[in-house]
This record gives sequence, C-alpha cells and structure tokens, in this order.
Amino acid sequence: MRIKLMILGVFLITACAKSQESRVVKKIVGGPCQGCEAIYEYGNHVLNAVDTLPGFIAAAEQLKISGTIYQSDGKTPAKDVLLYIYQTNQEGVYPKKKNATGWAKRHGYIRGWMKTNTQGQYTLFTFRPASYPNTTIPQHIHVTVKEADKNEYYLDDFYFDDDPNLTTKIRNRTNFRGGNGIIKLHRKKDGTKEATRDFILGLNIPDYN
Repeated sequence: MRIKLMILGVFLITACAKSQESRVVKKIVGGPCQGCEAIYEYGNHVLNAVDTLPGFIAAAEQLKISGTIYQSDGKTPAKDVLLYIYQTNQEGVYPKKKNATGWAKRHGYIRGWMKTNTQGQYTLFTFRPASYPNTTIPQHIHVTVKEADKNEYYLDDFYFDDDPNLTTKIRNRTNFRGGNGIIKLHRKKDGTKEATRDFILGLNIPDYN
C-alpha cells in the first residue's frame, strides 16, 4: 500500500510539474524579426516614457512624436511596454561609431528606448530622417516593442504623410502591424513639428493570442 501511495505521489508531482511548465512556455509571436533583440541594448539607462534621439538639438527639422499604446482590446492603456526606435540621419544612412557593438553596428547610434507610463503614453523627440541614398524608398523610422509576457516583435515603420515617395500601396494598406504607421506633421510656433501615432498591441501580428 505504501509503495502504491509513493508511486501515486510521484505521478502527481510529475503531472503538476509538466502542467506548470506548459503555463510558463511563451508562444513566439510576430514571426521572424532580424535585429529585434536590439531592444535589450539600452545598458544601464533607466527607461521612462520620454526619449530624445542623438541629433535632435542640431537638426533643421525637429520632431516630437507621441501617442498611446493600447492593449489588444484597443481601449486599455498598456503600461511598461518597451519601445526601441532607430532611424537614418539626414543623409539617409545609419551612422556608426568606431567602437560600436551589437546591433549598433547595423542600426547606427541614432536610436533610443522608451517605456510607456501608467497611461500607456510615450514621447519621442527626433528629427526627420532621409531616404536611403539614390533610392525612392520612403522616409521611415523603425520601431520594435516588448510586452511583459511576450517576445519582442516589430511594428510597421513610422511613415510621413507628406513624403512624395510614400506610395499608394502603402497609403492604402489595411494590415499595418500595430495600427496605421502614417503620421501627419503639424508645425508649432517654435518651429518644431508634432505628430501622433497610437499603437494597438497584437493588431495584425502573426500568432498573437
């Protein structure tokens, strides 16, 4: 009888352990994402909801981009969501430092990290990037997100509504990852330009939920 109870106990413990393992296994969402791991390269910086990218102060066209990140219901603000941003300079290249490491060798140093506040808000101070040299690729800013219970994944780039290279195909898209990425700039009295872009986590993201 004692042996049977011991066997039963081992079975229950094993079953419980497997059940716990199944609950902690994270499902990979978003599909392949080369360079998304750069979202962890913020080092010892304490992240908050506001960041200023290198080059903002000296830029001829300064931008303030802000918005709210919502949970998948599109209504509830998502706090503590990590955002990673990178872009080209005003010559259309990703400038690198000689001692660059990690993904800074590819993405350059014009990049930054933010973490949404309790209202799901973020604010980015940057400048308008240029298109890649000798191309008609639209001007854009890359963005990656990381939720607490999911792996990092990319969202569609920020595009500019007044960019002459912005194609009809992009304008007419209905499946932007995280929501429409086309922003409209509005000039302020001090000469800076503002734009708003909100995100919905999981929207048009493969394997989400």
